[in-house]
This record gives sequence, structure tokens and C-alpha cells, in this order.
Amino acid sequence: MNVLQDFEKKEQERLLAGRTIPEFSAGDTLKISVKVTEGEKERVQIFEGVCIARRNRGMGSSVTVRKISFGEGVERVFPLYSPNIKIEIVRRGVVRRAKLYYLRGRLGKSARIAEDNSFGNQNDERASVS
Repeated sequence: MNVLQDFEKKEQERLLAGRTIPEFSAGDTLKISVKVTEGEKERVQIFEGVCIARRNRGMGSSVTVRKISFGEGVERVFPLYSPNIKIEIVRRGVVRRAKLYYLRGRLGKSARIAEDNSFGNQNDERASVS
């Protein structure tokens, strides 16, 4: 098993060379840029939504993001170590669950997640620590 773990660790380091995966969890709103190749053309497609699940399995790690598009719920699963994606955190959410599958059955205001106000106020945190 150590050989397999060593191989996975080296692959993770190779794929993360020059980029980082931000720290996020379920409840956070993410903006994921995906490089899409159609024939000879390449374009960047942005998918913004709430992270409802994160699966940590080494190289098989993935994140499930959900958004409402034209009144219909859309979910997409992204592999974390794919070189074709870039993850950006839009806002932090405060939740008490690791998996937010219950959002699938909710619409409108009941599907909202409380925002963590300390995310955008980094200066306030530094001032209170001093």
C-alpha cells in the first residue's frame, strides 16, 4: 500500500505545481472555471453555485456544486485535481452538516444558507488579534 500512496502523493504534487486548491467546505459558494475543448476551440465555462458535498479520496477527490438555473436545479461534480478547473470562493456559508443534500428538496428562501460575515473582514480579524 505504501507504493500506491507514494504514487498518489507524487501525482498530486505534480498536478498542483503552480496552483493551489483553496480551503472550502460544504455551504460555501464557489465559482469554478472549467476549460472546455470543442473541436479545435477552447473556451472557459464558469459554474457558480453552492458546494453541497466534498469527497476527499486522494486523487479521486471531488466536489459537488449546485445552482438553480432557469428555475431548475443543476448539480455538477468536479474532480479537484483536474488541471482543467480553477476554483474561487465567492462567499462562505455557515452550516452544520458535511453534506447538504437536503437542499435538493428546497426552493426559494428556504434554500438559502447563512453567510459567514468574518470571511470578507480580514482587517477586522487582524485588529482584534493585536
